[in-house]
Amino acid sequence: MKLYVGNLSSSTTEEALRQAFASHGEVSSVNIVKDKYTGESRGFGFVEMFTKAEAQAAISSLNGTELDGRTLKVNEARPRSDDRGGGGGWGGGRRSW
Repeated sequence: MKLYVGNLSSSTTEEALRQAFASHGEVSSVNIVKDKYTGESRGFGFVEMFTKAEAQAAISSLNGTELDGRTLKVNEARPRSDDRGGGGGWGGGRRSW
């Protein structure tokens, strides 16, 4: 089960995040999202746990707790939407051809 972890400190490492979640079950992957230009943390990431029960335990235990001076927001990750809000069309006004 994939979990969203928000409000991460820029100094939080993937290893520190793994250790925080490992006390609640087996962690299969950790990914802190980084800015593609600067390489700095964007303040959120994802943790994947092997079972739903372990993931729920981690959410209950870690949501609202502090890691590296920041209060974590932990919940089930939602699927990424293909709708990114772009207009994409002709923009709606009158066209004169």
